[in-house]
Amino acid sequence: MNIISLGAGVQSSTMSLMAAHGEITPMPDAAIFADTQCEPGEVYDWLLWLEQQLPFPVWRVTRANLQDETLRLRISKKGREYYKLYIPTYGDNGPMPRKCTHDFKLVPIYQKARPYRPVTAWIGISLDEAWRMKEPFRKWVTNRYPLLEIPMRRSDCVRWMLKHGYPEPPRSACYFCPYHNNAEWRGLSKEDFDKAVLFERALQKIAPGEFLHPSRIPLDQVDFSTDEERGQLNMFNNECSGHCGV
Repeated sequence: MNIISLGAGVQSSTMSLMAAHGEITPMPDAAIFADTQCEPGEVYDWLLWLEQQLPFPVWRVTRANLQDETLRLRISKKGREYYKLYIPTYGDNGPMPRKCTHDFKLVPIYQKARPYRPVTAWIGISLDEAWRMKEPFRKWVTNRYPLLEIPMRRSDCVRWMLKHGYPEPPRSACYFCPYHNNAEWRGLSKEDFDKAVLFERALQKIAPGEFLHPSRIPLDQVDFSTDEERGQLNMFNNECSGHCGV
């Protein structure tokens, strides 16, 4: 079985549509989307559209709602109360370990794919993200990286989409993901940003001192404006050597 690990972002969406066009072979048997139930609304809208473009099925799987599971009070066998912080929040000791990808993405995908083993998993990592390549953690899975075979960068994927008359896909990440940069926080809809603020407040009741932004400032107090908006010169993203005579 050839199965696409579909994140519904730029790279995996482009890879899926290229396969649908016959530009990457063989035709996949299916794609799997692991739903944390916490993606921004635009991602679910995009996924619904994408499913209608593909000649192969998209299987949606989920372990649970990541936000609810993070905030859920647990009781150990010895009666101790505790919580599981799955996401890499920022505290006194830097970011917490990230467990969400493994537990809420990889595990559900592997569980769905297991009856079809052996499986070749197509993963949408582009040339500019080659460092993200990992070995599969099951012997019956072989990872394949079609965008590296071509090769294509993320920008090439966007160009391919536009060339074929498709809209540019949204970035796929939970609305409260601590790995958002400022532009990505700014890009959230008001509804999704407000949900992230409420989640952070609830999180701090069970894990005081943990924040979603690396500044360790509550989201609704962070200044997400750009240097230009604050009246500062961009200086070519600090790449200017100062010798061009401008």
